[in-house]
Amino acid sequence: MIKIINEALKELGTDLDTSVDIDLDLPSDARFGDLSTSMALRLSKQLRKPAPEIARILVDSIRKQLEKSPARNTVRQVKVEGAGFINFYLEDGYFYEQLKELLIRGRDALKPDLSRDRTVLIEFVSANPTGPLSVAHARQAAVGDSLANILNFLNFKVKREYYLNDEGNQIEILGRSVELRLKELAGEKIDFPQDHYQGDYIYDIARKIQNSRLAGRQAKSKIQNLGEFAADYILEIIKKELKDFGVQFDSWYSQKQLRKSGFIEQALDVLKQKGFLYKQDGALWFRSTEFGDDKDRVVIKSDGTYTYLAPDTAYHQDKYGRGFSWLINLWGPDHHGYIKRLKAAVQALGHESSSLTILIVQLASLFKDGKSLEMSTRKGQYISLREVLDEVGVDAARFFFMMRRTSSHLDFDLGLAKKQTPENPVYYIQYAHARICGILKESSLKLNKEVCLSLLKEKEEVNLIKKLLQFPYILNICLSTTDPYMLTVYLQELSETFHKFYDLHRVLGQEKALTEARISLIEATRLVIAQGLELLGVSRPKNM
Repeated sequence: MIKIINEALKELGTDLDTSVDIDLDLPSDARFGDLSTSMALRLSKQLRKPAPEIARILVDSIRKQLEKSPARNTVRQVKVEGAGFINFYLEDGYFYEQLKELLIRGRDALKPDLSRDRTVLIEFVSANPTGPLSVAHARQAAVGDSLANILNFLNFKVKREYYLNDEGNQIEILGRSVELRLKELAGEKIDFPQDHYQGDYIYDIARKIQNSRLAGRQAKSKIQNLGEFAADYILEIIKKELKDFGVQFDSWYSQKQLRKSGFIEQALDVLKQKGFLYKQDGALWFRSTEFGDDKDRVVIKSDGTYTYLAPDTAYHQDKYGRGFSWLINLWGPDHHGYIKRLKAAVQALGHESSSLTILIVQLASLFKDGKSLEMSTRKGQYISLREVLDEVGVDAARFFFMMRRTSSHLDFDLGLAKKQTPENPVYYIQYAHARICGILKESSLKLNKEVCLSLLKEKEEVNLIKKLLQFPYILNICLSTTDPYMLTVYLQELSETFHKFYDLHRVLGQEKALTEARISLIEATRLVIAQGLELLGVSRPKNM
């Protein structure tokens, strides 16, 4: 269809900017066709003509193109509607053919018809090992892992990485926090600073140290050693929580090792040789404004210590050096102002800005019994990932963390996530899968490749077929937005479409040919639901 629209655009004359991308979308309302393009509206300003007039010219040309194209047997009608939208109405036969293709090819038929062979590194969570993972980290984990699943399914070569900030000021504060709790456990009266880590887990670490060989050595009083011990202890907790959440990283990248490797000096030397570094007020500055940043940034402070930008620049240079051509970082909202400077560093090192995608994953608020649960990491007053898993389970936790766009704040209703009713979205979807498995188990009929799918003429049957065939389109949206959110919306809509069909039409006990057709339809539905849930890291129960 894109090719036909491209040919039609030639009718608009030489004034047309040929670089304009053609949009071909699914109308939000099925009354307006099966495919739609807003090209006429987008070209109206450029061509200085009303959108409906441009649309009529395009439609006349599209109809002519269709007459000499194999697609003429696919498109039933092309119409100009609304403010200048061009809507395509497809023949039912096209949908039957696509449904049969899905039944024959299975999951391969669910992939968009685009070849991918690009290496991708997704870095996400990357929480400092100073405390158990919070719900903010949990949301990043769910989004990052599901995005990696989707890209893998689309034939990208994807690796998952956790950047471990295992040194510096936060580790020192962690060590001092443990030291103070050790003194308290030994009977000393202490004044615990507000900016130190106050969670109960600090007591757990202190008790563990008391009972270990470390307690009998001078190392116990050394903040660095205490910080390292505590960070290692917490890291094991983090790894276990992520594993239980269904998230496995391919690599854990240590900032401490990065510093020892010499990569930071090497990266800064590259910037220096290119003329992007200069000295001022005793500090070393990076000319980031040459790449669109608001101001130049310090990489080495006047006291000789690195700013965060120095190791981050080296870290990303190493990512490219390991052969990755597309880097995706998931960050929290407190890092929003850091995007431009890192993008500038990547460009200064000689890489395309588009090769680095930085996603800001907004925070999540937990609600229980209609009340918001307060969270503060330092004070230890926060709900951890472990507590959410214990409360609602892995499936609900993962799904609920993705039920809003990553760029939007998320309200997580713990009560709703625990309900085993259609009101709970993940339960509703899993129930559709289990319901189909039950029907298929009850049926004595096997799938027949020669089944007559054209018997599926009821409105609810046709709607279900059309919804099934939207799966590749939805994955393309997830790819273009680098966000799995739309897949959660789609699976809810697909489940609703299935339940409406099944509540009105019997599958078993009909005339054999119709029963076979409906068995094929629900098997295709099961396949799509199962694939979608798998990409989101959610289980596919066969009975509920």
